[in-house]
Amino acid sequence: MHAVDIIIKKRDGLELTREEIEFFVRGMVSGEIPDYQIAAWAMAVTLRGMTERETTDLTLAMAYSGEVLDLSQVVPIAVDKHSTGGVGDKTTLVVEPTVAACGLPVGKMSGRGLGFSGGTIDKMESIRGFRATLSVEEFLHNLKTYGIVLSAQSANLAPADGILYALRDVTGTVPSIPLIASSIMSKKIAAGAQAIVLDVKVGRGAFMRTLQEARHLAEMMVAIGRLSGRRTIALLSDMNQPLGQAVGNALEVKEAIDTLRGQGPQDFIEHCLVVASYMLVLGGKARNLKAARWMAETALQDGRAWEKFRTLVIAQGGDVSQVDDPERLPQAQFVETVTAPRHGYLSQVDAQQVGETSLLLGAGRIKKGDPIDHAVGVVVLHKVGDYVAEGQPLFVVHANHRDRLALAKERLLAACQWSEVAVEPLPLFYGVVGEVPSD
Repeated sequence: MHAVDIIIKKRDGLELTREEIEFFVRGMVSGEIPDYQIAAWAMAVTLRGMTERETTDLTLAMAYSGEVLDLSQVVPIAVDKHSTGGVGDKTTLVVEPTVAACGLPVGKMSGRGLGFSGGTIDKMESIRGFRATLSVEEFLHNLKTYGIVLSAQSANLAPADGILYALRDVTGTVPSIPLIASSIMSKKIAAGAQAIVLDVKVGRGAFMRTLQEARHLAEMMVAIGRLSGRRTIALLSDMNQPLGQAVGNALEVKEAIDTLRGQGPQDFIEHCLVVASYMLVLGGKARNLKAARWMAETALQDGRAWEKFRTLVIAQGGDVSQVDDPERLPQAQFVETVTAPRHGYLSQVDAQQVGETSLLLGAGRIKKGDPIDHAVGVVVLHKVGDYVAEGQPLFVVHANHRDRLALAKERLLAACQWSEVAVEPLPLFYGVVGEVPSD
């Protein structure tokens, strides 16, 4: 086989064989296929697409291009969740301990944030001493011993994805649905997932701006899961406005703690309960969604989920006193309120604008490796559909640079649109792709 023949075949809209895809992926990892040919192939895929079978073959080839975890030696079934990224999406911090508290062990590898989309690992590293970089042996030990572990993605998992991802970013091939789907699913499979709940975001603060795009991605990933023998379901969830109230690392940890203690914003609580319910059903812990919902609610209400979160923090070296007293988490030097410039109903709280404001304050990174400020961010006090009176608090800005404060306030006000007449609240979910047991 020759790389150029595979590129030409895809350029001409023909279906690649599994052997051709595996040959190409092996060549990427070994260095035998140069960057310019990988880039040409990625563009051909972007323009011509891939079938479900091709995309599954690509996913598995990338998953098995490096180390693949076998979690069956420590847990009967490994269930994972993945969010396609969003603003204020601290769901893992609540869902993982809730599901683990119901007796379904959860071992999760998460990423760091890039751009205005926050990363789960960055949030947890707001807790002093929390160690996210674990060896495979430590990961397996914690999963077996505590039933819960949360670590940074290992560089040894799906190395082909890392190579392809870096090239996609600079060659205009990021929007390709087959390349997005295979990137996400290859890492989940390499990390040992046997059942996967996908939280596919749609809207202003999501990579998928339209419901049609989000559904297409969800259907592709669910098909990959089915064809590769993994139980997979995808939820289509709203990201036109931030999820919950807090946007920013320590602020989001605090909100997750509030939620685990029985408080927290209603939209965020509901989102977490829905995701947790699907995980419990896919993991075989509950017969149906109704039973799973009861289990998740009970674990939150009776404090077991909270205790699991504390266990997670302690097991990975975190200072649990900061969790027990969130006021000890990193605090910003300047905290100022943004008030409503008029009265009316909120018709938009632009998630992207809010996320980019948090990025401006220092809560995120423009490129990999950039330092972040765990203390800064934004608290969103009202949602679409709320009636707000002039002068009423709208946002709270947490900043460590006074010169960024005025610009942050300006941007947050620009994120809002108003209506004189009542506006319907935004839905939390738009649908589900895939099937779960119903009895």
